[in-house]
Amino acid sequence: MTLALPRHTSDPVPAPADRDHRPDPGRGPDPAPSRPRVLSVAGTDPTGGAGIQADLKAFCAHGAYGMAVTTALVAQNTHGVRSVHVPGPAFLRAQLDAVSDDVEVDAVKIGMVADEANARTVGEWLDDLAAARAAAGGPRPWVVLDPVMVATSGHRLLDAGAEQAVRDLAARADVVTPNLPELAVLGGQEPATTWDDALRQATAYATASDAVVLLKGGHLTGRTSPDALVVPAPGPTTGRAPGAATVTTFDAERVDTPHTHGTGCSLSAALAALRPQRASWEEAAREAKEWLTGALRAGAALRVGTGRGPVDHLHRSAPVRPG
Repeated sequence: MTLALPRHTSDPVPAPADRDHRPDPGRGPDPAPSRPRVLSVAGTDPTGGAGIQADLKAFCAHGAYGMAVTTALVAQNTHGVRSVHVPGPAFLRAQLDAVSDDVEVDAVKIGMVADEANARTVGEWLDDLAAARAAAGGPRPWVVLDPVMVATSGHRLLDAGAEQAVRDLAARADVVTPNLPELAVLGGQEPATTWDDALRQATAYATASDAVVLLKGGHLTGRTSPDALVVPAPGPTTGRAPGAATVTTFDAERVDTPHTHGTGCSLSAALAALRPQRASWEEAAREAKEWLTGALRAGAALRVGTGRGPVDHLHRSAPVRPG
């Protein structure tokens, strides 16, 4: 996804006067959900392969109830991005509050934030939500951040202020899911060119930031396409030895296909949907990786678009019949 195009930003929308309204506390807590309630905070894709549209499909594929808050309206297709419209932080906060005022969110997936103001707004909302949950004696939601910072072409999508805001947002996430160029931006380094270098960068970032990192190796070449879950050692970051982390690698045969549109969105969304249903990030990440590999293999049968088409999110529950 590239944002190097004219942008159209609406005037700020005043926050509604009743933004602090909460549901009647006398009604009692929501009953135990039959499905995890998972929120996507991201941009759009009118062709359905990436962004919130892809996230909602991934949520559904993993038995979650999906919800979505839009950070940016993106005119794009399987060939690329044409234009981006950013409604602005006031309307973004209004959407976020509309959800959390009414629904107990179990997990949040954050994708494209578009600019610094939006990233700061999402961070403030997460802080407010965590405080409200703590005051009520409940847990905060799981948070997965897909740091959309670098286009497929290698072009940096965000200015320096927005990149720092995404780093600050990563500090609030349970898991960050960067590809190699995004990991380099997060850590202030050049992109890794080998898997060993990528693991060193991911381990250094995880131990310094205290973030769990799901490293994606799809940008490398070779017969396999490995991912790795890097979990920093417990305890304060101050004084922690560099490399003090547990690394679990998930190997898979590389799928030779042009239909890779929205893979990062889909993997992070699957991870967010699975974590409330699984015992650990390792279990959720392994299952999400296996699912995405199957979705990549099945993508060609969809015949969506004439460029880099999407993966098939429903390849397990509703496979495409040949013919």
